[in-house]
Formats: sequence, structure tokens, C-alpha cells
Amino acid sequence: RCRIGGVTPRETHWSWLGPVAYGEADAVQRRVREALRRGAGPERLLLLEHPPVFTLGRNAGRREMLADGEWLRRRGVAVHETDRGGQATFHGPGQLVGYPVLDLSPDRRDVRRYVRDLSQVLVRTLADLGVAAHCRPAPQIGVWVGEAKIAALGIHLSRWITIHGFALNVSTDLSYFAGIVPCGMPEVRMTSIEQLTGRRHELAAMAARLVAHFAAVFGRRMVATPAGVLGLETAAEAVGAAATTGA
Repeated sequence: RCRIGGVTPRETHWSWLGPVAYGEADAVQRRVREALRRGAGPERLLLLEHPPVFTLGRNAGRREMLADGEWLRRRGVAVHETDRGGQATFHGPGQLVGYPVLDLSPDRRDVRRYVRDLSQVLVRTLADLGVAAHCRPAPQIGVWVGEAKIAALGIHLSRWITIHGFALNVSTDLSYFAGIVPCGMPEVRMTSIEQLTGRRHELAAMAARLVAHFAAVFGRRMVATPAGVLGLETAAEAVGAAATTGA
């Protein structure tokens, strides 16, 4: 195994899960966290996209939901309350969502550092595509390109084990953000990689690109694992299984 400064990097398993409903992804994170806490499973980085959903963090208020029931039904948007930090945000197709389930003990027990490190992973990933991004401190936590926000962060820690994470707008339909006050900032303008570069990027390829930067920033050895290990099956795996069995 590769050694960094004479120390063997901790192993983190990563998976590209494809589209996963928000509630199902939340349940998977909690199962992974419990296994990690018991010493019965590894750290994991779950990379996926969600069907359209507004999520309301611990600091979200009713005034941040601008969409009424008819708007939500017409656009097929679900609403979930969550225990992550932050306020209201949108997840949907074309957005790369990352849920690291990491144990920050004993050497990384610093919440601000963890948020900075997650942000840095996104900044480096965007730099690969020629997008110059930067981070901002609270209350404007996230990743920005100029005055527009391209990625949101919201985390939860329990006994220094993390869940929730980040959402990077790759080719996201930004019109959905009109249904909320994103991150509690009425004046914020959202952007995406596609809007900035005029190019579409496959989320699976973006996920693999991001993993390399995650390994460098967090000092982890990344191990690719299939979605089936987590009790999930991606569309690609389902097609492959059908071809193999002749279904």
C-alpha cells in the first residue's frame, strides 16, 4: 500500500450509486454510520444524484419555502426535513451529491477544517474543468464562482462520524431553485458547470474525477465498491444483470 509520510493512509470505500431517492440515501448513510461506529464496516463516500427534492436543514424556516403545494406537484418535487446543518436547498438530476461517512477521530476532530476540506475537494475538481471557484466563510458556506453559488454543503456529526455532505451543480436545471430561498440567501444566484462552460459532463465521470481529489485532500486510500454492497442497484448494474441472465 502507498504510504504518506511513513503512515499508511486510512481506507475509504467509494461508490457511484446513480439515481437514489432522498429517503433511501438517508437510510443508507445511517446504516453505514452505525457499521463504522461498531467497527463492522469501512468509511464510505457515497456519490449519487437525487430525483427532485427540497431539503430543509436544521436552521430552515417556513419563509424559505416559496413553492406552494400546486407548484411542487406540477414539478414533481418532494420535500424532506433533515438533520444536516444549513437551511433550504434543492437536489435533482444533473447534480452530483456526495455523502462522506467518515470517522474524524482521532486526528481530524475539527468541524471547520472538515468543511474547508470538503470545499477544497470541490474547488480542485472544478479547476480540472477550467472553472475557477472559491470558498466563503459562514454564513455563506459553500463553493462560489464569482458571485454565483455552484455547490452547497451541509453536514451532521455524531461522535465525530460524519453524514450528509455536498451538492455540486453539474448540469442541474437551475429553475427549481425558484421554489426556495437557497441557503437562506434571497439574493443568491445559482450556477452550474454546464451554464459556465457550455458543456455537459456525465455524473459518473465527474464522480470518478472528484474521488482523486478527495483522496489527496483527506489523505485516504480510495477503494471502488459496487452499489450492490449497500443494498442498492444502479440502472447500469440492472441492465448488466439482465444481459447476463438472459432476462
